[in-house]
Amino acid sequence: MARSTNVSGASVPKQAARRKQNIASYLYGIVPADLELAPDDRGLGDPAGEVHLVRHGEIAALVSDVNVDQPLGRPDDLLAFERLLDSVAAKAPVLPFRFGAVLANPEAVMEELLKPFHDQFLGALRDLEGQAEYIVKGRYVESAVLGEILAENPEAASLREAIRGRSEDLTRNERIRLGELIAATIEAKRDMDTRTALDALAAHYSTAVVREPSHEQDAVHVAMLAKTGEQRALEKALSQLGERWEGRVNLRLLGPLAPYDFVVAQEQG
Repeated sequence: MARSTNVSGASVPKQAARRKQNIASYLYGIVPADLELAPDDRGLGDPAGEVHLVRHGEIAALVSDVNVDQPLGRPDDLLAFERLLDSVAAKAPVLPFRFGAVLANPEAVMEELLKPFHDQFLGALRDLEGQAEYIVKGRYVESAVLGEILAENPEAASLREAIRGRSEDLTRNERIRLGELIAATIEAKRDMDTRTALDALAAHYSTAVVREPSHEQDAVHVAMLAKTGEQRALEKALSQLGERWEGRVNLRLLGPLAPYDFVVAQEQG
């Protein structure tokens, strides 16, 4: 148990230490009350990101102590937040909070969050039982997609020839137009290839959300809610799609993750 000492070396009650240091309860998510945390489950805050459960009925809040006088939101904080929730999602349903949710203390977590919203949270957890989020990301192979565009679009091919070997100053307008054509064509291909991926993987997810591209050459960027027990089947189906797109699109699967795209618990109170 964490302890604080005064100048004479005598121990100070933990609650007094919390008030003195302006310690609050950082909220990660709602989980089943019978969840068992692993020894390496760590979040942000002190001591060493130690996390614990505040239980009520059949649900619990996953929390850690943080000093609210210290800034939160550093890249390491966000990584710790996501790493903890993703670790939990691999073994139990979890309703993630938005990054930055804090309540005054464990008593506030109980009275303002768990008690009044117990049934709603429990229902959502049951809906997620055995499922987690998976992200499918695909990135076009630049030379391959450019070759497709030039072969399919005579104007793009003509512009490419017009600028070949000529200075940027003399071909500024042509380069701008070519860039516009390439961007528009990639967007259209992305829409088509995303539908192809969703159809190819349809048997392996319950619902999906198309994410905004994270890169101009993204071919696919979708979040899927899928059963963790059938991850190998999802991986096999994605591998088969990758074989169809070999040399054209590089695919990868991320997960299991907390279901950020499908349900986010809101701090109440």
